[in-house]
Amino acid sequence: MTKKYKHGLEINQENDKETDERDPMDFKTMVDIYLEDSKFRHRPSTYNSKCQIFKNYILPFFKSMSINTITPGAVRFWQNKILSENSHFSESYKRSIHMQLSALFNFAIRFYGLKENPCKIAGSIGSKKYPKMKFWTKKELDQFICFFDKTTVYYIIFNILFYTGIRIGELLALTLEDINFENEVMSISKGYTRVNKTDYINPPKTPRSKREIALPKFLCKMLKSYAQSLDNHSLSMRLFTITSSAVNDNLKIAAKEASLIRIRVHDLRHSHASLLIELGFSTLLISERLGHENIKTTLDTYSHLYPQKHAEVADKLDEIEPLPESLDVAY
Repeated sequence: MTKKYKHGLEINQENDKETDERDPMDFKTMVDIYLEDSKFRHRPSTYNSKCQIFKNYILPFFKSMSINTITPGAVRFWQNKILSENSHFSESYKRSIHMQLSALFNFAIRFYGLKENPCKIAGSIGSKKYPKMKFWTKKELDQFICFFDKTTVYYIIFNILFYTGIRIGELLALTLEDINFENEVMSISKGYTRVNKTDYINPPKTPRSKREIALPKFLCKMLKSYAQSLDNHSLSMRLFTITSSAVNDNLKIAAKEASLIRIRVHDLRHSHASLLIELGFSTLLISERLGHENIKTTLDTYSHLYPQKHAEVADKLDEIEPLPESLDVAY
């Protein structure tokens, strides 16, 4: 147990006494205790992100204050400083910064006797609005993929991402044990991240993320050929021993060469969903294939891709109930 954590426990014990005369805790100490607690409860990548937000955007403003004396007005002043100095940030990232501060106050309320969360009174910044979704069609994927030699690892990686919709972390965690070539099925049960030059294999993002994905024959054949080309590769070793940044760099370069709109690696997942919608598959099936926690996530994410289907619904209904010869129908 670290000194920071012991100090936090001592303060907590003092706060449990029936008295209103509680010693104020300086903000930085509370941040240290909160981050120490978070280390045991979040993925390394999530924990690292928290640390960076506190270091860069929260501690510089509040570190000399006592957490007990921070008012909604002080939070509001800090918010305006964030907005004025970081106008280039996305709305969702501004919101994330504010949510980290609010989470700290909630932690202090729950475990260290703080009476209220000033962030709730000050209100939030940013929003849940995300940038317009970008994705590629199959034609665009074909235009892009031809810039890679079929023997390269990136050729198979981009095909897998486009035709399965798995997350980049799920792909980089794949082993030969996860591929059933006989049944043409890929099992997704873990994810890979690299934080501060250390590799981590994590549990799936959500319980529903653990799933089996049926592979098209051409992709299964491609994977099998790639696996056979690996030397001294055990069943438990990662199939793709590269980083997500390397995948992103190659995506960016080839997309520019192909004169395609720039997308992120994660947008290949959106491209897969778009392809399935265009092929007429149900939202439930798409939700299961993508490993969404529930079908609402799928609908919220991809509902804008469905409007063009409404006319098709009317056409199908016309097929089963043709227009009557006479319109003189009594109702």
